[in-house]
Amino acid sequence: MSVRLLPDYLINQIAAGEVVESGASVVKEVVENALDAGADQILIDVVDGGRTLINVVDNGSGMSRQDLSACIQRHATSKLPTDDLLDIKYMGFRGEALPSIASVSDMIIDTCNGLDANGWRLDCNTGDVGPSDWQTGTRIRVSNLFAKTPARLKFLRSDRAEMMAVLDVVKKLAMARRDVGFVLNNKWRFPKDQSLMDRIAAVMGDDVLGRMYEIDAASSSTTGMRLYGYISDPTLRRASSVDQYLFVNGRPVKDKVLVGALRAAYMDVMHAREFPLCALYLTLPNSYVDVNVSPTKTEVHFLEPTHVRSFIIKTLRDKLGQTINQNPVAYNTVHGSVGGVFDKPVAMNFSAMAPATKVQGCVCERRVPQNPDFEIPKNESAPKPADDLFDDKPLGTVIGQIGNKYILATKGDNLVVVDQHAAHERITYEKLRTHTIKVQPLLTPIVVHLKPEDVAAILTISDDLKNAGLVVDGFGDDAIAIFEKPADWDMNWADVLHDIADEVRAYGHSSQLNEKLHLKLANYACHHSVRAGQKLTMIEMDALLRDIEKTERGGQCNHGRPVYKFIPFTQIDGWFER
Repeated sequence: MSVRLLPDYLINQIAAGEVVESGASVVKEVVENALDAGADQILIDVVDGGRTLINVVDNGSGMSRQDLSACIQRHATSKLPTDDLLDIKYMGFRGEALPSIASVSDMIIDTCNGLDANGWRLDCNTGDVGPSDWQTGTRIRVSNLFAKTPARLKFLRSDRAEMMAVLDVVKKLAMARRDVGFVLNNKWRFPKDQSLMDRIAAVMGDDVLGRMYEIDAASSSTTGMRLYGYISDPTLRRASSVDQYLFVNGRPVKDKVLVGALRAAYMDVMHAREFPLCALYLTLPNSYVDVNVSPTKTEVHFLEPTHVRSFIIKTLRDKLGQTINQNPVAYNTVHGSVGGVFDKPVAMNFSAMAPATKVQGCVCERRVPQNPDFEIPKNESAPKPADDLFDDKPLGTVIGQIGNKYILATKGDNLVVVDQHAAHERITYEKLRTHTIKVQPLLTPIVVHLKPEDVAAILTISDDLKNAGLVVDGFGDDAIAIFEKPADWDMNWADVLHDIADEVRAYGHSSQLNEKLHLKLANYACHHSVRAGQKLTMIEMDALLRDIEKTERGGQCNHGRPVYKFIPFTQIDGWFER
């Protein structure tokens, strides 16, 4: 078979297959061009999910006639003033977007740079450039998307689904650039110069107000990394990652390092099938990150991914670990921040643990017979309820117990309800976490045979495994030898190493051992904590509240359930129509 050069129109259509997948892809590329042109107001109109019309108007710098003619040529760009691909400061830079879009649609560009006597219009079907009455910025009008490639057209989803994809793109760009105003179909509006919290609420919904933690931390290393933005209180979560917005040097990304770090940070405060909300912005020198790895520019490569991941995990866990004393929050919503009653040392004997009983998603509670009556135990030395509404204790003053499951207290103008089992479970778990992992040296190493690529993947994180109590080394090209393992951990190590290798190859890291340790500690804490149905004295209830106030991550139990809730008296008044 002889070698031939492909015609230009086919080259452009092949490039379009990499860059233009749907109407949302077109919107992304065109709006990014508007941002790079300095626009601070962008209007977007989309008809039929983009298949009929996409119209984007900006007030950016516009183009001259010469630039307008060149902009639809492949690899023509104004965004690489030098040839250094490691110092890219623009959203778009490949020079493939406009010619790719033009090859699969009917596209007309109107522009004016404010210097020429008039604006200019380019018909991308014919390549003709002529005068236009356009006065400011640029308008790109894309119609009949994929009409020139019917095979691609039939793979578009319903108009509603495509429109939601367009909205998702606009939301990400709006989160990336708060200094710019965005209007989509005159329905979704994101005014320019919004505060970050206001923009987050506009994008994610009003339920985030008062329930997000602010993040702002700089790395102590020479890389000059900074992480800022907001993460959600663990009691605020979604069923998917839809409201996770991650940015690297102002660029919206879907990066496995960042996603993995976010998951690891929330590991012991949120169920694995639930997702936190976030708007996190990572900045670092351009030389430490490569953005030129994906045609759609949604993926990046870090020069030091392990350092980036550990910095993010530590920053987020430090914030989530603040007690309610360190991080007071609004009392009119569900919040968590704190959690110990009994200060006796806790011995960890995992091999003696009884089989777990699962109750409502929580491995816990062989229940004691419950007394449904509300009772305040009589005890002369018990703490007395405060008469004033300005008690300085974050969880207020105990007034009693209900159903032998919940502790009631008053704080200011709120009734505080505390789940006694969840509270003590968190307290016990945090104490267990302070214990050093007991490591058992093996007289005869455990040898696990793996594929050579799996062996190489595991050896790249051998230091992380050692910190988790597992000492491994290569045993030839196709096996791993385990020389030390966590004491009392009897499991199928071949399956564990296979899972670790799969995770490392997919994400560049593995949290398998940490998650297994978390599960063991969580189950142990669950079985050695105050039960639901257990009657407590006023002194014990007060001690539990005081302990939870100084315990890290005390707003949620180890399975992600809330520990306490504040109910405003005004809400109770409403129940009784007062």
